[in-house]
Amino acid sequence: MADKSKMKCNRPIPSDKAGKKMMVKACSNGEEKLLHFGAKGYGNNYSAAARKSFRARHGCDGATDKLTPKHWACSYLWGGPGKATTSNPKGRQGKY
Repeated sequence: MADKSKMKCNRPIPSDKAGKKMMVKACSNGEEKLLHFGAKGYGNNYSAAARKSFRARHGCDGATDKLTPKHWACSYLWGGPGKATTSNPKGRQGKY
């Protein structure tokens, strides 16, 4: 398990939790939370069509609270061109 006290605020790193892609020590308004987000075994941000579909499906336009995994998935994993990109693994076919 990650030591939250040694982590930097709002800097995503690979997750140590099974089935999760990333984790972050989210800091906002004096609060701190350790969040795990993103599903392992799936790609992220790999095409404009996939990004548009994910953001619509999850309501990313309203994800402004840094203390939620939704905010981090929307902004870090599916934030758009120039952000983290991972294609789907072989054998897992995506719609786009």
